[in-house]
Amino acid sequence: MATAYRSGWHFIDLVTAIPHSGDSLMVTVFGEPVVVTRDEDGDVRAYRCLRRPRGAPQPVRCAIRYGMIFVNLDQRDHEQVESGSSAHRTISATPRSA
Repeated sequence: MATAYRSGWHFIDLVTAIPHSGDSLMVTVFGEPVVVTRDEDGDVRAYRCLRRPRGAPQPVRCAIRYGMIFVNLDQRDHEQVESGSSAHRTISATPRSA
């Protein structure tokens, strides 16, 4: 049952909680520590904190909608695209109620 809830988007906080570059917010989502930070460009990013020694933070999906920060910890259907890659594609989504 926890897997079903884990695979969705989860509200973290309002964007106003981290207004300046370098600000960060530490939260726990389903027992996993997640750091949400604002980088030098003003973009909001989220990272899963690994508990392994010398483990680098693992990026997780982060979205801002209507001034709210959401994260998704499910990595199964997520492909990271290289920043220099031209493999970007557009996905159209229809709400389930439509």
